[in-house]
Amino acid sequence: MAGRKPPKGGGSGTLSDRELWRLVTSGATPLKGRDRAASPARAPETPSEDPGKTKAKSPSRSSGRLPAARPVSATAARKPPPPDLDHGAVVGLDRRKAERLKRGRVPVEATLDLHGMSQTAAHDALVGFLAVSQTRGRRCVLVITGKGLGKGIGPEAGGILRRQVPLWLNQPPSRERVLAFDYAQPRHGGMGALYVLLKRPRDAAKGERG
Repeated sequence: MAGRKPPKGGGSGTLSDRELWRLVTSGATPLKGRDRAASPARAPETPSEDPGKTKAKSPSRSSGRLPAARPVSATAARKPPPPDLDHGAVVGLDRRKAERLKRGRVPVEATLDLHGMSQTAAHDALVGFLAVSQTRGRRCVLVITGKGLGKGIGPEAGGILRRQVPLWLNQPPSRERVLAFDYAQPRHGGMGALYVLLKRPRDAAKGERG
């Protein structure tokens, strides 16, 4: 059937090439002198997808899938850092409980005395004390820093431990355990000691309010 020829002008279109190839492979008789393997419908099969798109498509999937998935999962898992605490600061704590803590009306369940310790020993003792206290379900503990011999008036006065302990309470891993802290009442050491309110163990990961 010499009158049946492949449609002209369709070799450059993806759809026409595929239709022609289906006709050839379905049993249509090829023209004499034309080898099936050399059919123009077969040769353009790969480039007919538009070489620019074909080369960019596969790498974009592999390169777009892996780099994109990692930042998303990391961002979802990453938690924003908790706000810094200060003496009597109401951060994630209702004012009524903050007032009770300040007035020493929250029962003290354990005491840590840092008198006479070096900074390294005091820091390690504080971290371990808070971890054990939280694990045992304690809510309020007393940390004695001592007033020190430094001159001056206010929070910046006094000894090194008195200045350092509030900073340590704002650093990991202690910050994740601490809900609030404030100076103790005179009967518990005054400005030479701190009431530290701990999060419940089950609330430490999600962040407790009040």
